[in-house]
Amino acid sequence: MRTALNIQAPVIYEELYTVHGDQAPCLRTVERWCKRFREGQEELEDEARPGRPISETTPENIEQVRLIIEDDLCVTIEEAQEQTGLSYGTTQRIITDHLQLTKITARYLPKQLTDFQRNERVRICQQNLAKFRNGTWRLCNVVTGDESWFYHKQIGRKSSNAAWVAKGDPPPTIIRRNKFDPKTLFSIFFKSTGPLLIHHVEWGQTIDHQYYIDNCLEPLLNEIRHQRPSYGTNHIILHQDNGRPHLHKNVSDYLESEGITTIPHPPNSPDLSPCDFWLFDLIKRNLSDHNDAQSLHDAITEFMYSLNKEEYKKTFDKWIERMQLCVDNQGHYFEHLMK
Repeated sequence: MRTALNIQAPVIYEELYTVHGDQAPCLRTVERWCKRFREGQEELEDEARPGRPISETTPENIEQVRLIIEDDLCVTIEEAQEQTGLSYGTTQRIITDHLQLTKITARYLPKQLTDFQRNERVRICQQNLAKFRNGTWRLCNVVTGDESWFYHKQIGRKSSNAAWVAKGDPPPTIIRRNKFDPKTLFSIFFKSTGPLLIHHVEWGQTIDHQYYIDNCLEPLLNEIRHQRPSYGTNHIILHQDNGRPHLHKNVSDYLESEGITTIPHPPNSPDLSPCDFWLFDLIKRNLSDHNDAQSLHDAITEFMYSLNKEEYKKTFDKWIERMQLCVDNQGHYFEHLMK
């Protein structure tokens, strides 16, 4: 049992979500289960409540669940359970077996890749994999980072873009956020042992090459030296995407002067960036509302440091697996093939 190993609820939730997707119970449910197990309870089913059916899949109960879903296609199993008084398992069986519904989300492609871009993805992944496999590079020395916008107010639930649909029905549509909603740009770096730098950019400030050096790279290298007093930045290799500030000659010269090797990143490849395929989405799915940039910064920091170090390490192992998948799939996007 993961709770017995002192694995925190957000990590257990992410493991369930990775396997079951939108069929997984929500974080609140996982937190409640963890609390029950810590208190010595061994069963997950709710205790019977007088006058309320618990495990009956009667025509009346099926119709009740159907009406709830028709009223809100994005309703979760837990919410339907609470409205009907049925057990979680019964509610799930009614939805999947009797109503034959499944929850789906739209699959996004970063862009339509050209033959050249696919070939570059394969070439760079093969080149990077060879250096890791022959011992030139080691995952424990990799630092990765990127920038992302974080909204102060969250829209709906973490799975609010998923809805119950019958077989053959079209996927749901999503209303985009207002571009003027309050948000803050963050630059975040981490390695296999955990966070290194969480920097928020003041409103109105843009990240050019000099800002990137002064406010991101210099503090990052100082933190690495602090965390590795014996080794400093020796053997550190930096992975970043192909954003314009990252590739500026002044940035390259600065990193070279500090003895930092950079790892090439394939073009148009968020599926090969640990920040994009793991960290940023994980943070955003676990944020609550915040009134200002500093409270948002504090929440992101707290969440990142709450994650088990093993989660960071596993992400770099998955990065290697993804590069191999890219090669095996001839450079095409491959995430829909992952289990």
